[in-house]
Amino acid sequence: MASLMLNGAHQNPNLISGIAPNGLNFHSKCLFQKGVLSHGNKLRVVRKNFTPKGSMSASSSSSSRPGSQPRFIQHKKEAFWFYRFLSIVYDHIINPGHWTEDMRDEALEPADLYNRNLRVVDVGGGTGFTTLGIVKHVDAKNVTILDQSPHQLAKAKQKEPLKECKIVEGDAEDLPFPTDYADRYVSAGSIEYWPDPQRGITEAYRVLRIGGLACVIGPVHPTFWLSRFFADVWMLFPKEEEYIEWFKKAGFKDVKLKRIGPKWYRGVRRHGLIMGCSVTGVKPLSGDSPLQLGPKVEDVKKPVNPFVFLYRFILGTIASTYFVLVPIYMWIKDKIVPRGMPI
Repeated sequence: MASLMLNGAHQNPNLISGIAPNGLNFHSKCLFQKGVLSHGNKLRVVRKNFTPKGSMSASSSSSSRPGSQPRFIQHKKEAFWFYRFLSIVYDHIINPGHWTEDMRDEALEPADLYNRNLRVVDVGGGTGFTTLGIVKHVDAKNVTILDQSPHQLAKAKQKEPLKECKIVEGDAEDLPFPTDYADRYVSAGSIEYWPDPQRGITEAYRVLRIGGLACVIGPVHPTFWLSRFFADVWMLFPKEEEYIEWFKKAGFKDVKLKRIGPKWYRGVRRHGLIMGCSVTGVKPLSGDSPLQLGPKVEDVKKPVNPFVFLYRFILGTIASTYFVLVPIYMWIKDKIVPRGMPI
Protein backbone atom coordinates (compact mmCIF):
# COMPACT_ATOMS: atom_id res chain seq x y z
CA MET A 1 0.00 0.00 0.00
CA ALA A 2 2.80 2.39 0.92
CA SER A 3 4.53 1.58 -2.34
CA LEU A 4 1.33 2.25 -4.27
CA MET A 5 0.82 5.60 -2.57
CA LEU A 6 4.38 6.81 -3.07
CA ASN A 7 4.86 5.65 -6.64
CA GLY A 8 2.21 7.72 -8.35
CA ALA A 9 1.81 7.75 -12.10
CA HIS A 10 4.82 7.64 -14.39
CA GLN A 11 5.60 11.17 -15.49
CA ASN A 12 7.29 12.72 -18.47
CA PRO A 13 10.93 13.25 -17.44
CA ASN A 14 11.36 16.32 -19.62
CA LEU A 15 10.23 19.84 -19.01
CA ILE A 16 7.71 20.73 -21.68
CA SER A 17 7.99 23.83 -23.80
CA GLY A 18 4.92 26.00 -23.84
CA ILE A 19 3.46 29.28 -22.72
CA ALA A 20 5.65 30.97 -20.15
CA PRO A 21 4.40 31.98 -16.70
CA ASN A 22 3.26 35.57 -16.54
CA GLY A 23 5.88 38.07 -15.50
CA LEU A 24 8.93 35.90 -16.12
CA ASN A 25 9.67 36.84 -19.74
CA PHE A 26 10.45 33.22 -20.56
CA HIS A 27 11.13 32.26 -24.14
CA SER A 28 8.59 29.73 -25.35
CA LYS A 29 11.12 27.01 -26.14
CA CYS A 30 13.14 24.85 -23.78
CA LEU A 31 16.60 23.75 -24.86
CA PHE A 32 18.43 21.01 -22.99
CA GLN A 33 21.93 21.95 -21.89
CA LYS A 34 24.19 20.50 -19.21
CA GLY A 35 23.26 20.86 -15.56
CA VAL A 36 21.76 24.36 -15.36
CA LEU A 37 18.38 25.96 -15.86
CA SER A 38 19.34 29.50 -16.86
CA HIS A 39 17.09 32.45 -17.47
CA GLY A 40 18.06 35.50 -19.43
CA ASN A 41 16.29 36.23 -22.66
CA LYS A 42 15.56 32.52 -22.98
CA LEU A 43 14.52 29.71 -20.74
CA ARG A 44 17.04 26.91 -21.08
CA VAL A 45 16.09 23.76 -19.25
CA VAL A 46 18.85 21.36 -18.49
CA ARG A 47 19.07 17.63 -18.24
CA LYS A 48 21.66 16.60 -15.65
CA ASN A 49 23.50 13.29 -15.63
CA PHE A 50 20.29 11.74 -14.33
CA THR A 51 16.85 11.95 -15.91
CA PRO A 52 14.58 14.22 -13.84
CA LYS A 53 11.15 12.79 -13.16
CA GLY A 54 8.17 14.71 -11.97
CA SER A 55 9.84 18.07 -12.54
CA MET A 56 7.74 21.13 -13.11
CA SER A 57 6.81 22.23 -16.60
CA ALA A 58 7.88 25.62 -17.83
CA SER A 59 4.22 26.25 -18.50
CA SER A 60 3.32 25.80 -14.83
CA SER A 61 2.07 28.81 -12.94
CA SER A 62 4.82 30.86 -11.33
CA SER A 63 2.63 32.48 -8.73
CA SER A 64 3.09 31.44 -5.12
CA ARG A 65 0.66 28.91 -3.77
CA PRO A 66 -2.13 30.42 -1.67
CA GLY A 67 -1.13 31.82 1.70
CA SER A 68 -4.10 29.97 3.18
CA GLN A 69 -2.21 26.69 2.93
CA PRO A 70 -1.19 25.79 6.49
CA ARG A 71 2.60 25.24 6.20
CA PHE A 72 2.83 24.75 9.93
CA ILE A 73 6.58 25.38 10.18
CA GLN A 74 6.86 28.30 7.70
CA HIS A 75 7.01 30.65 10.64
CA LYS A 76 10.12 31.84 12.46
CA LYS A 77 8.94 31.06 15.98
CA GLU A 78 7.82 27.57 15.03
CA ALA A 79 11.06 26.97 13.13
CA PHE A 80 12.99 28.16 16.20
CA TRP A 81 11.43 25.50 18.42
CA PHE A 82 11.50 22.88 15.70
CA TYR A 83 15.27 23.25 15.51
CA ARG A 84 15.59 23.53 19.27
CA PHE A 85 15.09 19.76 19.31
CA LEU A 86 16.17 18.85 15.78
CA SER A 87 19.61 20.42 16.27
CA ILE A 88 20.48 17.55 18.60
CA VAL A 89 20.38 15.00 15.77
CA TYR A 90 20.39 17.19 12.64
CA ASP A 91 23.85 16.33 11.28
CA HIS A 92 23.44 12.61 11.98
CA ILE A 93 19.78 11.93 11.13
CA ILE A 94 18.55 14.59 8.69
CA ASN A 95 21.57 15.37 6.51
CA PRO A 96 22.35 11.76 5.48
CA GLY A 97 18.91 11.46 3.86
CA HIS A 98 18.55 14.91 2.33
CA TRP A 99 21.81 16.87 2.23
CA THR A 100 24.93 14.80 1.69
CA GLU A 101 28.47 16.08 1.27
CA ASP A 102 28.38 15.26 -2.45
CA MET A 103 25.14 17.21 -2.85
CA ARG A 104 26.56 20.12 -0.88
CA ASP A 105 29.68 20.37 -3.00
CA GLU A 106 27.65 20.09 -6.21
CA ALA A 107 25.20 22.77 -5.05
CA LEU A 108 27.97 25.18 -4.04
CA GLU A 109 29.85 24.84 -7.34
CA PRO A 110 27.77 27.58 -9.09
CA ALA A 111 28.54 29.97 -6.21
CA ASP A 112 32.07 30.38 -7.59
CA LEU A 113 33.80 30.34 -4.21
CA TYR A 114 37.28 29.76 -5.59
CA ASN A 115 39.06 32.64 -3.90
CA ARG A 116 40.38 32.42 -0.33
CA ASN A 117 39.81 36.15 0.23
CA LEU A 118 36.12 36.35 -0.64
CA ARG A 119 33.83 37.76 2.03
CA VAL A 120 30.95 35.29 2.42
CA VAL A 121 27.75 35.33 4.47
CA ASP A 122 26.08 31.96 5.09
CA VAL A 123 22.48 32.85 5.94
CA GLY A 124 20.53 30.21 7.80
CA GLY A 125 23.85 28.43 8.29
CA GLY A 126 22.54 26.33 11.19
CA THR A 127 24.96 23.66 12.37
CA GLY A 128 27.57 24.77 9.84
CA PHE A 129 27.28 21.78 7.51
CA THR A 130 27.08 23.98 4.42
CA THR A 131 29.74 26.29 5.85
CA LEU A 132 32.15 23.35 5.94
CA GLY A 133 31.81 23.23 2.17
CA ILE A 134 32.42 26.98 1.90
CA VAL A 135 35.61 26.99 3.98
CA LYS A 136 37.15 24.41 1.66
CA HIS A 137 37.65 27.34 -0.71
CA VAL A 138 37.38 30.50 1.43
CA ASP A 139 39.34 31.38 4.57
CA ALA A 140 37.13 30.83 7.62
CA LYS A 141 37.97 34.28 8.98
CA ASN A 142 36.17 35.77 5.95
CA VAL A 143 32.96 33.79 6.52
CA THR A 144 29.99 34.81 8.68
CA ILE A 145 27.40 32.23 9.75
CA LEU A 146 23.98 33.70 10.53
CA ASP A 147 21.02 31.83 11.97
CA GLN A 148 18.08 32.61 14.23
CA SER A 149 18.65 29.41 16.24
CA PRO A 150 21.30 29.59 18.98
CA HIS A 151 20.97 25.83 19.35
CA GLN A 152 21.97 25.24 15.74
CA LEU A 153 24.79 27.78 15.97
CA ALA A 154 26.11 26.06 19.10
CA LYS A 155 26.70 22.98 16.94
CA ALA A 156 28.52 25.10 14.35
CA LYS A 157 30.82 26.53 17.02
CA GLN A 158 31.93 23.01 17.92
CA LYS A 159 33.27 22.28 14.42
CA GLU A 160 37.02 22.83 14.32
CA PRO A 161 37.24 24.13 10.71
CA LEU A 162 34.71 26.85 11.62
CA LYS A 163 36.49 28.20 14.71
CA GLU A 164 37.53 31.40 12.93
CA CYS A 165 34.12 32.07 11.38
CA LYS A 166 32.04 34.93 12.72
CA ILE A 167 28.80 33.61 14.19
CA VAL A 168 25.76 35.87 14.39
CA GLU A 169 22.15 35.40 15.48
CA GLY A 170 19.86 37.15 13.05
CA ASP A 171 16.90 37.20 10.69
CA ALA A 172 17.26 36.28 7.00
CA GLU A 173 14.58 38.84 6.13
CA ASP A 174 16.36 41.65 8.01
CA LEU A 175 20.09 41.01 7.77
CA PRO A 176 22.43 42.82 10.22
CA PHE A 177 24.95 43.63 7.49
CA PRO A 178 25.54 46.94 5.70
CA THR A 179 24.59 47.43 2.06
CA ASP A 180 27.26 46.31 -0.46
CA TYR A 181 28.99 44.24 2.22
CA ALA A 182 29.71 40.74 0.89
CA ASP A 183 31.16 39.11 -2.21
CA ARG A 184 29.04 35.99 -1.85
CA TYR A 185 25.69 35.26 -0.22
CA VAL A 186 24.92 31.59 0.46
CA SER A 187 21.75 30.21 2.02
CA ALA A 188 21.05 26.47 2.13
CA GLY A 189 17.97 24.87 3.65
CA SER A 190 16.61 28.11 5.07
CA ILE A 191 14.19 29.63 2.54
CA GLU A 192 11.51 27.07 3.38
CA TYR A 193 11.02 28.70 6.80
CA TRP A 194 10.85 32.30 5.55
CA PRO A 195 7.34 33.76 5.77
CA ASP A 196 8.26 36.09 2.88
CA PRO A 197 10.87 34.52 0.55
CA GLN A 198 10.87 37.55 -1.73
CA ARG A 199 11.99 39.74 1.17
CA GLY A 200 14.81 37.36 2.05
CA ILE A 201 16.13 37.32 -1.52
CA THR A 202 15.79 41.09 -1.73
CA GLU A 203 17.96 41.31 1.40
CA ALA A 204 20.49 39.03 -0.30
CA TYR A 205 20.68 41.57 -3.13
CA ARG A 206 21.16 44.48 -0.72
CA VAL A 207 24.09 43.03 1.23
CA LEU A 208 26.06 41.97 -1.85
CA ARG A 209 28.63 44.17 -3.53
CA ILE A 210 28.25 45.03 -7.20
CA GLY A 211 29.13 41.90 -9.15
CA GLY A 212 28.53 39.77 -6.05
CA LEU A 213 26.78 36.44 -6.39
CA ALA A 214 23.89 35.00 -4.38
CA CYS A 215 23.36 31.24 -4.09
CA VAL A 216 20.12 29.93 -2.56
CA ILE A 217 19.80 26.17 -2.10
CA GLY A 218 16.42 24.80 -1.12
CA PRO A 219 13.45 22.50 -1.62
CA VAL A 220 11.44 21.87 -4.75
CA HIS A 221 7.70 21.31 -4.80
CA PRO A 222 6.41 17.73 -5.23
CA THR A 223 4.12 16.67 -8.04
CA PHE A 224 2.89 13.41 -6.48
CA TRP A 225 -0.36 14.07 -4.60
CA LEU A 226 0.53 12.60 -1.19
CA SER A 227 3.96 14.20 -1.06
CA ARG A 228 2.43 17.48 -2.20
CA PHE A 229 -0.13 17.31 0.62
CA PHE A 230 2.49 16.80 3.33
CA ALA A 231 4.81 19.38 1.79
CA ASP A 232 2.11 22.06 1.90
CA VAL A 233 1.21 21.11 5.47
CA TRP A 234 4.81 21.28 6.63
CA MET A 235 6.64 24.25 5.11
CA LEU A 236 7.38 26.10 1.87
CA PHE A 237 8.44 23.92 -1.06
CA PRO A 238 8.88 26.45 -3.90
CA LYS A 239 8.47 25.62 -7.55
CA GLU A 240 11.52 26.13 -9.73
CA GLU A 241 9.78 29.02 -11.49
CA GLU A 242 9.18 30.77 -8.18
CA TYR A 243 12.89 30.85 -7.35
CA ILE A 244 13.60 32.44 -10.72
CA GLU A 245 10.83 34.98 -10.28
CA TRP A 246 12.00 36.00 -6.78
CA PHE A 247 15.58 36.49 -7.98
CA LYS A 248 14.59 38.51 -11.03
CA LYS A 249 12.17 40.71 -9.10
CA ALA A 250 14.90 41.45 -6.55
CA GLY A 251 17.08 42.76 -9.39
CA PHE A 252 19.48 39.87 -9.98
CA LYS A 253 20.85 39.19 -13.46
CA ASP A 254 22.22 36.02 -15.05
CA VAL A 255 19.89 33.91 -12.90
CA LYS A 256 20.54 30.17 -13.13
CA LEU A 257 19.03 27.10 -11.51
CA LYS A 258 20.90 23.82 -11.08
CA ARG A 259 19.03 20.68 -10.05
CA ILE A 260 20.46 18.49 -7.31
CA GLY A 261 19.27 15.42 -5.42
CA PRO A 262 20.40 12.30 -3.56
CA LYS A 263 22.07 9.77 -5.86
CA TRP A 264 19.79 6.94 -4.77
CA TYR A 265 16.73 8.86 -6.02
CA ARG A 266 18.02 8.25 -9.58
CA GLY A 267 16.73 11.65 -10.58
CA VAL A 268 13.19 11.14 -9.25
CA ARG A 269 11.69 14.47 -8.22
CA ARG A 270 7.98 13.68 -7.92
CA HIS A 271 8.13 13.54 -4.11
CA GLY A 272 9.84 16.91 -3.92
CA LEU A 273 13.25 17.34 -2.34
CA ILE A 274 14.33 19.06 0.85
CA MET A 275 17.42 20.12 -1.09
CA GLY A 276 16.45 20.07 -4.75
CA CYS A 277 18.05 23.03 -6.50
CA SER A 278 20.80 25.62 -6.33
CA VAL A 279 19.81 29.04 -7.68
CA THR A 280 22.34 31.78 -8.39
CA GLY A 281 22.16 35.38 -9.53
CA VAL A 282 24.57 38.31 -9.94
CA LYS A 283 24.05 41.79 -8.48
CA PRO A 284 24.49 44.23 -11.39
CA LEU A 285 24.37 47.55 -9.51
CA SER A 286 25.42 48.76 -6.08
CA GLY A 287 22.89 49.78 -3.45
CA ASP A 288 19.50 48.46 -2.39
CA SER A 289 17.28 46.22 -4.46
CA PRO A 290 15.05 48.08 -6.93
CA LEU A 291 12.13 46.14 -5.43
CA GLN A 292 10.45 48.05 -2.62
CA LEU A 293 8.49 45.96 -0.13
CA GLY A 294 6.01 46.79 2.62
CA PRO A 295 6.10 45.68 6.27
CA LYS A 296 7.32 42.20 7.13
CA VAL A 297 4.75 39.41 7.11
CA GLU A 298 5.71 38.09 10.53
CA ASP A 299 6.56 40.03 13.67
CA VAL A 300 8.45 37.57 15.87
CA LYS A 301 8.08 39.88 18.88
CA LYS A 302 4.30 39.81 18.69
CA PRO A 303 2.69 37.54 21.33
CA VAL A 304 1.12 34.32 20.08
CA ASN A 305 -1.59 32.11 21.50
CA PRO A 306 0.35 29.22 23.10
CA PHE A 307 -2.39 26.67 22.33
CA VAL A 308 -2.55 27.66 18.66
CA PHE A 309 1.24 27.63 18.53
CA LEU A 310 1.43 24.14 20.05
CA TYR A 311 -1.26 22.84 17.69
CA ARG A 312 0.54 24.19 14.63
CA PHE A 313 3.91 22.96 15.87
CA ILE A 314 2.68 19.39 16.46
CA LEU A 315 0.98 19.18 13.06
CA GLY A 316 4.06 20.55 11.32
CA THR A 317 6.28 18.04 13.08
CA ILE A 318 3.98 15.17 12.08
CA ALA A 319 4.11 16.31 8.46
CA SER A 320 7.90 16.48 8.60
CA THR A 321 8.03 12.81 9.61
CA TYR A 322 6.78 11.88 6.15
CA PHE A 323 9.83 13.51 4.59
CA VAL A 324 12.13 11.69 6.98
CA LEU A 325 10.67 8.41 5.67
CA VAL A 326 10.67 9.25 1.94
CA PRO A 327 14.48 9.03 1.46
CA ILE A 328 14.48 5.69 3.30
CA TYR A 329 11.76 4.44 0.98
CA MET A 330 13.69 5.66 -2.07
CA TRP A 331 16.92 4.08 -0.79
CA ILE A 332 15.17 0.71 -0.45
CA LYS A 333 13.76 1.00 -3.97
CA ASP A 334 17.19 1.90 -5.31
CA LYS A 335 18.56 -1.31 -3.79
CA ILE A 336 15.86 -3.67 -5.06
CA VAL A 337 14.85 -2.19 -8.44
CA PRO A 338 17.30 -3.11 -11.23
CA ARG A 339 19.25 -0.31 -12.87
CA GLY A 340 17.63 1.04 -15.98
CA MET A 341 14.13 0.52 -14.60
CA PRO A 342 12.04 3.42 -13.25
CA ILE A 343 11.65 3.70 -9.48
